[in-house]
Amino acid sequence: MFSGIVEEAATVVALKKEQGNLHLTLSCSFTDELKIDQSVAHNGVCLTVVSIEEGAYTVTAIQETLDRSNLGLLKVGDKVNLERSMVMNGRLDGHIVQGHVDQTARCTAVEEADGSWYYTFVYDFDKKKAREGYMTVEKGSVTVNGVSLTVCNSKDDSFQVAIIPYTHEHTNFHQITVGSVVNLEFDIIGKYISRMMKYSD
Repeated sequence: MFSGIVEEAATVVALKKEQGNLHLTLSCSFTDELKIDQSVAHNGVCLTVVSIEEGAYTVTAIQETLDRSNLGLLKVGDKVNLERSMVMNGRLDGHIVQGHVDQTARCTAVEEADGSWYYTFVYDFDKKKAREGYMTVEKGSVTVNGVSLTVCNSKDDSFQVAIIPYTHEHTNFHQITVGSVVNLEFDIIGKYISRMMKYSD
């Protein structure tokens, strides 16, 4: 489980395709603190550390993960948002994030606003999935590339988020431009409520 508070934007140093799997090797400042079998969120996708050597570590994404996320679009040199799993006696500074990406979205606008930025994202809207909580709500929470954010200007198939300078600099939001593909995880609480309402009398 995660909170959507990104620790660092790591650098992709190698990519290796093996059948339907993609092995991603990354470098970050806390590589030496990682352990084999540890879960780390990469752009919001929970992946397991499978090897650590020479200041870098490797995780493996299966085909379903590649189909559902933007990890298959990464190139060597790209920045990836990292978050290690929550410590259960710590503060929940973001919101409850599972690290299970629901789908991708595309950036359609980036607007500067007095030193901060508004990003607009559009995603494929499915009415059936929306009834199950796969949607945004005004002032609700959403995870974009692993970053816990507050929704504004929520519509059926799009929403905006406001990005402050700190987040812009310390995550890969500074690399997101119009046309960029990002990972979305909708709020798990909304999914549970939608499911419970389905069976209410």
